[in-house]
Amino acid sequence: MRERLEFAVVWTLVKLLGTLPRGLSRAVGAGVGALAYGLLGRLRRVGFTNLALAFPDMPEAERARILRRLYRNLGWLLAEFCQMPGYTPENTRSFAGYEGLQNYLAARDRGKGVLILTGHLGAWELSSYYHSLMGHPMSMVIRRLDNARVDALVNRIRCLHGNRVLHKDDFARGLLGAMRQGETVGILMDTNMTPPQGEFVPFFGRLACTASGMARVALKTGATVLPGFMIWEESERKYVLHFGQTIELVSTGNDEQDVIETTARFTAVIESWIRRYPDQWLWVHRRWKTRPPGEEPVY
Repeated sequence: MRERLEFAVVWTLVKLLGTLPRGLSRAVGAGVGALAYGLLGRLRRVGFTNLALAFPDMPEAERARILRRLYRNLGWLLAEFCQMPGYTPENTRSFAGYEGLQNYLAARDRGKGVLILTGHLGAWELSSYYHSLMGHPMSMVIRRLDNARVDALVNRIRCLHGNRVLHKDDFARGLLGAMRQGETVGILMDTNMTPPQGEFVPFFGRLACTASGMARVALKTGATVLPGFMIWEESERKYVLHFGQTIELVSTGNDEQDVIETTARFTAVIESWIRRYPDQWLWVHRRWKTRPPGEEPVY
């Protein structure tokens, strides 16, 4: 019964926000975000804790401003997701575009597979969808949602234009196969992990347990790794899918150390993008939950 009710709520929301004019849909989404900021106290406290860790010298008022804008961004992302089934290459021109597409095309043309380093920054759901809409379908490593019916609905929308999902519980085999076929896979690499899947590397000056699978696959297959983030550019009033330069891997012959150093390099790239757009990263995630042995809990 609960699963059916959850599905009904999500389906109704998708239909409601998906049929409204896009501007109105985003306004409603922003309102939902503002409401969530006020009501979800535990997540708000996590956000303030994370911002204090990352920016210890930042005034409290600025942290609050960043968090409020984050919730606005999340509301917009909700609206965009609901609107995505109606998007076409033509009707997205006014609010979406590329920067650095040539970096992606060069990586793809190497033929050894492309790993897109990304995270919960900007419009992460829209990024892979937009890329497929423009003729570049890709795979995404995701975690299954607890509600199977909602999971199926969300994945159906994600994959309308040729995208595929690789589930985290079986992603290693799928990822290796995709690289052998010269395909593109995006990986959200900014969430808390636990050993042995994660390694401790610096993130905003504090060790964070970080997924090492991307580094392992890249080092094993020779796939090209480059950052990809779809950011709301306020000055342009549009989303821009940025593809950065290829990230060089650390390859000294010491396999485990190379994995750790490469993972640290990937994480440093993600941090640099978050610093550029701090109000678009998911500060309410407990990124530093897993601690090295002997360290006190953060949350």
